[in-house]
Amino acid sequence: MSFLGVLERHVLRAVLGGVLMVVAVLLSLGALFLFMGQQDDIGIGDYSTVDAIIFVLLNLPQQGWELLPISALIGTLLGLGNLARGSELVVMRTAGLSVWQVARPVAVAGVVLALLGALLGEALGPPLQQLARQEKAFAKFANVSFSGSGDAWVRDGDLLINVERQTGEDRFGGMTIYEIGADGRLLAMGRAVSARNAGGGAWSLEQYTESRFAGDRVSSLRAARRALESNVTAEFLGIAAASPAQLPTAALWRMVRHLQANGLDAREPVFALWSRIARSVAPLFAVLLAVPFVFGPLRGSGAGVRIALGLMLGIGFFLLQQMLESGTVVFGGNPALFAWLPTLLMATVSLLLIARTR
Repeated sequence: MSFLGVLERHVLRAVLGGVLMVVAVLLSLGALFLFMGQQDDIGIGDYSTVDAIIFVLLNLPQQGWELLPISALIGTLLGLGNLARGSELVVMRTAGLSVWQVARPVAVAGVVLALLGALLGEALGPPLQQLARQEKAFAKFANVSFSGSGDAWVRDGDLLINVERQTGEDRFGGMTIYEIGADGRLLAMGRAVSARNAGGGAWSLEQYTESRFAGDRVSSLRAARRALESNVTAEFLGIAAASPAQLPTAALWRMVRHLQANGLDAREPVFALWSRIARSVAPLFAVLLAVPFVFGPLRGSGAGVRIALGLMLGIGFFLLQQMLESGTVVFGGNPALFAWLPTLLMATVSLLLIARTR
């Protein structure tokens, strides 16, 4: 950071220190709530308290990535707020630093946080979260076997089940079912355009077609809906057929290309792809958004007021993103535009407010 002066490096340390402190607090709370949510599963199969703790720890990188924008905003408000309360920002302005010069080390901190977010969100978070879900499923459902990556391949007795993707919490797309005889011969092969888990191992297969093999004869079946009983639950099946929001950017890009090449609806994964990229950039503008507030109405405010403001802005960002995601899927909006809108709005507001700060 040799291109930064002494005062600017002081601002950078204050911002990063505040953000890291907030990340630690939010991750601690998130880990506590996640562990509490595991209590109903402890004791099922071989799933123990130690397994629940490991599950929580493996989910922390993904949680850190998801909380990074709001952590960046609150941490910057606290870090700059402490400098303002100690009159250090006043001294910097008196020494000739403009608001934009103070914002420069803040922007550098935002770049550092964006790079950290890319590491968490791409290299650490998704694979560790996937591992956590797999280990939990293995412990809870010891009687069901699993193999493969990307698509989900599951064996349940005489059935081999494959799904291409998870489209909702209990809904899957592109399910193929193979029925294997005792001698290893293929007895039947069926395919459903979508499958919905009705609870436990009860499945409703929609737009189902089946071919059944008996000697030298093949019989076919078509049905709008077929019921299937299996030991496989939606939770277990979802360990490989992850929802688009849980996939890294490279996997989302491959999914989008596959869906578009086959003429299938790709709005949800396209939104998830651009939303993931936009969220990776969001920490840069989240830290800049704190600058005008610290120089303006929050100059003499306490930490509680700054935390409350950061929470309100962060929750607003999250709710806007969820609303736009629903609008993309339900109303057919432009997924790339909707995915970028919260981050672009934050960037516009932060830069305009900094420009108006004196």
